[in-house]
Amino acid sequence: MWPLNFISEDDFKNHVIATIEKYGEKLDSYDIDRFNSNIIDPVKLIFDKIVYHSSWEEIVKNEIFRQRDKSNNNDIGYFHQKIFQYIPKCHVPQNGKEGGWDVILTDENGIHLATGDCVHTVYVEMKNKHNTMNSSAAGKTYIKMQDQLLQDDDCACYLVEAIAKASQDIKWETTVDKRKVSHRLIRRVSLDKFYALVTGQEDAFYQMCMVLPEVIESVVMNADIKTPKDTVMQELQNVADSQGISIAMAIYLLGFSSYIGFNK
Repeated sequence: MWPLNFISEDDFKNHVIATIEKYGEKLDSYDIDRFNSNIIDPVKLIFDKIVYHSSWEEIVKNEIFRQRDKSNNNDIGYFHQKIFQYIPKCHVPQNGKEGGWDVILTDENGIHLATGDCVHTVYVEMKNKHNTMNSSAAGKTYIKMQDQLLQDDDCACYLVEAIAKASQDIKWETTVDKRKVSHRLIRRVSLDKFYALVTGQEDAFYQMCMVLPEVIESVVMNADIKTPKDTVMQELQNVADSQGISIAMAIYLLGFSSYIGFNK
């Protein structure tokens, strides 16, 4: 039996498929040109190899993973946000529409908050990680929430963090124009607490995480999803062999081929 009572199996599976499809070109294989498209830092790779006692295969593989991971975070943000379109009482506006909120929760019977307040709407700004906003962005987000409260005194505003420092539902305290500000209806909330509020099930996020690996594996096995076959290491070896140089020198040449000494 499907264990989640707040989202159907089909909806959850389709959402996983959509998230994997967002990976798009990041699933393409890496050759040496793509690997070096933004020009890597050979000195960093040399340090990493020696300090971490790694092989060149491991270093190259880790760098490819880092490059893919840099943009994959946005795709996981898509997963965390868009899943709420399938959950009752939640609405996910189109990008830039309806005030630019990521999720809007409404309940005509009232939403009971940790503060003891009861409101009928919660407006959500969602972040992947607790440290992704600088002070300027945090200030702008707080002002946006403050303005929403001025327009609607029957709402609350949540900054929901997928990766928070801890499970929490606390008053968000930040700085605007060098002045510390806070409001009981502007909350800083971890994702598990938001799932609990939305579903009425305290461990809903945990339950979702428990079924996620199996669903991803099933989707990957049954869908036509290409597996990257990276050729960077073999191409570096070919360069080293053809020119009679070391792998380290081949790495150096990726970034420094026109520099004095290396250009010979």
